[in-house]
Amino acid sequence: MKQTTKLALTSSAFACALAASTALAQFDSGPDRPLALAPAAATSSGGGGAGEEPKDQAAELAKQLQNPIASLTLVPFQNNFDWGAGRTGEGFQYKLNFQPVSPTALNEDWNMISRTILPFVYQEDVVGTSSQSGLADTLESLFFSPSKPTASGWIWGAGPVLLIPTATDSLLGADKWGAGPTAVLLKQNNAWTYGALMNHLWSFAGDNDREDVNATFLQPFLAYTTKKHMTFSLNTESTFDWIEDQWVVPINVSVQQLLKVGNQPIALQLGYRYYAEKPETGPDWGLRFTITLLYPKK
Repeated sequence: MKQTTKLALTSSAFACALAASTALAQFDSGPDRPLALAPAAATSSGGGGAGEEPKDQAAELAKQLQNPIASLTLVPFQNNFDWGAGRTGEGFQYKLNFQPVSPTALNEDWNMISRTILPFVYQEDVVGTSSQSGLADTLESLFFSPSKPTASGWIWGAGPVLLIPTATDSLLGADKWGAGPTAVLLKQNNAWTYGALMNHLWSFAGDNDREDVNATFLQPFLAYTTKKHMTFSLNTESTFDWIEDQWVVPINVSVQQLLKVGNQPIALQLGYRYYAEKPETGPDWGLRFTITLLYPKK
């Protein structure tokens, strides 16, 4: 049963990759048809004013995708496949992260951006020789960000992050409520985007028999967006567990293409992940395939 499930999920990974490759090939080989977006949709934080040259609106949207706190509603479905986990090194995990991002204008000067991560997990041979499936814990972040960059062009946001124990299996979650600060700082210079996102979580309630949560998350990132709205990215999504004194450092490289299906802008991303640092039972490598629905302002 486990082998059948693993084969089905692995097959779906390659099917997704094939579909994405086909879509990208069709997009690149077809006629040059840039996305037709409303002008407001292409205006990033601190965007140009009157009298500036018109910009490639699709390119601006592709750049906004690299900004975690852009004024852009996103609905990403991030599929993660990891191999090599468990004591035998044969463990497999599939994680689907549903990650909606919703900005709200508080006033002319400030925005609030809600970022939610709700994971569904299937894993086998990660904990012993058993398998588990179901929801994992939810992470909710709120960023309060100025509506315009600083004078030197930096974009920043900060606020609280909350860990919500929504796991349907005790082996998929911490059984703890947690909270702490989160912040992001980035700069977009022509085609380049670089910066870092970080947070720290401390548990404050939950099952007393479970280990406390005391963890720091660091995500430095670098991205380059081409004139054809393709983005090449490099980042790490590193976590340091202060209780176990243990780093988990996956290094991600990916390519993302912005395109349009009917009237719906979407982004397809393919990525490879290598674990440079991990616990003894952690995975060795993984793949990522993400479909993101974009809803620019009208």
